[in-house]
Amino acid sequence: MSDLAPTDSVAPEARARAEAELMRPMRAGTAAERSGGRGRKLAVYLALVVFAVIYIYPFVVQLSTSLKTNGDAVGRPLGLVPNPVTTEAFRRLAETDFPLWFTNSVVVTVCVTVGRVFFNSLAGYALARLRFRGREAVFTAILAVLAVPGIVLLIPKFLVLNYLGIYNTYPALILPLLVDAAGVFIMKQFFETIPASVEEAARIDGAGTFRIFWSIVLPMARPAVITLTILSFQGSWNELAHFIIAADDPRLYTLTRGVASLTSGGLGSGNQFPITMAAGLLMTIPTALVFVLFQRYFTQGANAGAEKG
Repeated sequence: MSDLAPTDSVAPEARARAEAELMRPMRAGTAAERSGGRGRKLAVYLALVVFAVIYIYPFVVQLSTSLKTNGDAVGRPLGLVPNPVTTEAFRRLAETDFPLWFTNSVVVTVCVTVGRVFFNSLAGYALARLRFRGREAVFTAILAVLAVPGIVLLIPKFLVLNYLGIYNTYPALILPLLVDAAGVFIMKQFFETIPASVEEAARIDGAGTFRIFWSIVLPMARPAVITLTILSFQGSWNELAHFIIAADDPRLYTLTRGVASLTSGGLGSGNQFPITMAAGLLMTIPTALVFVLFQRYFTQGANAGAEKG
């Protein structure tokens, strides 16, 4: 018994040393993996910074050019520090029809955005929930419209507007933009993710179809609605081709049409880079603000549609 006692007392120490030896390669591997993970993360961040600089640089040039004199803008078009700094371009822009163009753009954009959200939501809900003959054919036709280049529809739009007698009016600027196939598709995909049991409970309580849509389903689709709002706002604010064929009255020019006239020689002789960059900068601010304020909901709505698809 005395011979076994030392062996029993040494055995735990030997086992501890053996376990430490076995764990050492695992710790080394874990440290290497951790170091490699940090390296990959750093590379990703550097790539993101590079792409961010590439994306932001034109906007910085735009801001800088809008604060330059015309001679400085021509001599140093990519210089980021105006010499001297001046707001003359903005003052001259205010003396043009820019305020009128801005007002027209606001009126058209608000009407189009509200109309698109409402009508696209109605169409999306009908295709997602209502059962009627030809529903799949209608949805297929809507998807087919997505494949048609918008430029192909300009002449038919002009002919229809002229035939209806609304050419050179606000309705001509607004009505053809009230519904779009992409918005219907987004809303349909999102509505299909909402459990039908919610609507069945409301229907048992006596709610009608429109009541269910307006009071129950639409509030639950807030991410998709905000996504559609952002897309509609940006699309109508930046629209140009439709406004060209819908009106030729200068009093109905929107920002895109008006600024296009500036860049095509509406300011007289010379390049006039500062005033055109100032106009472009002021045009960019509203859409940038809308996207920054609602980008979280935009991401949620886009992901929901992608997951369903």
